Amino acid sequence: MASMRLRSMTEKWRKLEAEAREIRRREADWEFIKSQPPRLRLALEFYVRTGDLYVASRIANLTIEEFNELRIKARIPNVA
Repeated sequence: MASMRLRSMTEKWRKLEAEAREIRRREADWEFIKSQPPRLRLALEFYVRTGDLYVASRIANLTIEEFNELRIKARIPNVA
């Protein structure tokens, strides 16, 4: 019984993550993202895929605050 609940919760979590990823992908300004230097472009693309602000900021070699400003310029929503 507990394993069924866990599976159900896991499936719901996966569905929410997929929906959030799709929103980030759809709303992002891809022209802006593609115009960025490689490190920043990769970090923004990583953020679109994962929503992980911390790791994306490390990839970009920026503080979380600096990366968040870049995320906003790229019009990537902060959905989780």
